[in-house]
Amino acid sequence: MCDACVEPGLSRRTLFQGGLGLLAAAALPAAAYAQAAANPSDTPDAALDKLMQGNARYIGNELRERDFSAGRVARSQGQSPFAAILGCADSRIAPELAFDQGPGNLFVVRVAGNFVTPDGLASLEYGAAVLGTKVIMVLGHSNCGAINATIGALQKGNDLPGHIGDLVRAMKPGVEPALKEKGDNLPQRAVIANVRHNVKTLQESKPILAGLVSSGKLKVVGGVYDLATGKVELV
Repeated sequence: MCDACVEPGLSRRTLFQGGLGLLAAAALPAAAYAQAAANPSDTPDAALDKLMQGNARYIGNELRERDFSAGRVARSQGQSPFAAILGCADSRIAPELAFDQGPGNLFVVRVAGNFVTPDGLASLEYGAAVLGTKVIMVLGHSNCGAINATIGALQKGNDLPGHIGDLVRAMKPGVEPALKEKGDNLPQRAVIANVRHNVKTLQESKPILAGLVSSGKLKVVGGVYDLATGKVELV
């Protein structure tokens, strides 16, 4: 859009904010607004606490019983998830189970290696700016195959088939710092380094996420899921 095409008195920011308002109106009809209003005290800290309490129930095998048919019609009218998860595509991890949350509570983006892609970033922006998520967690996990493949490629120059090499190249900025540091258990250190790198990427992503973070309306955190215990540790 050129500046000359914008009507006098309308800035790009005004148009952008207006566009978000239209998206919100389309995405959150009356039923969903009512659902969001039911938790007016929710803050980023409260949302994170809700996630971690759910994980504690999951670890203790004390998941809440749910009637999945209840509320299905209401959910068809809109959604108001309180948290977003950028997680790995690994089949052994289901965020809704790991945090003991029902349908409509989590806005989940998944890709092998849990790193930020343009499409994933746009999805997380939509979740925060339009749907009102209060916290984004970048969720890595122990024994991550994507991390191990990236380590192998960086150390040995592996020629990976298909588009897997593209995935490794995209993960390099997050994993490479761990290779330059001394210490034991390189795979786990790389998992943590990758999570922290992508947390920072989201925190600094303009114009949407960085603004919400700086205003205190959104928190971006990192976590690592232990496959053996199910416990999520914040990193």
